[in-house]
Amino acid sequence: MLPGMAAIEDDPIGCRVLLHVSPRASRTRVVGLHDGRVKLQVAAPPVDGEANAEVERFLARALDVPRDRVAIVAGATGKRKAVRVEGVTAAAAAAALGVES
Repeated sequence: MLPGMAAIEDDPIGCRVLLHVSPRASRTRVVGLHDGRVKLQVAAPPVDGEANAEVERFLARALDVPRDRVAIVAGATGKRKAVRVEGVTAAAAAAALGVES
C-alpha cells in the first residue's frame, strides 16, 4: 500500500475499499485490518470467480446498495483487491464494515 492511502477512501462517485481477501472461510465476514487493508474472510473458493462474486454480494448487502454499484476494479485474480462502491461515502462504508479507514 502506498503511504498516505487509507483502507477506505472517498472517490468522485462513492468510495474505494482496499481489501485483503481470504477465501474458503467458514463464513463471509470482516475481521479487521491487515497490512492497511480491510481483511475479508470469504466463504467461497477462489475458483471460477466465486470468491469475487461473494465479495461483491457481501459488500452490497453490508453497505445497502444494489450489487451493480459494487465492482472489483483491481486485483481480481489476487488476494489484494480494490473495490469501488457507488453512492456510499468512505465514512459510511467504514462504519458499516466496522473498521476505521
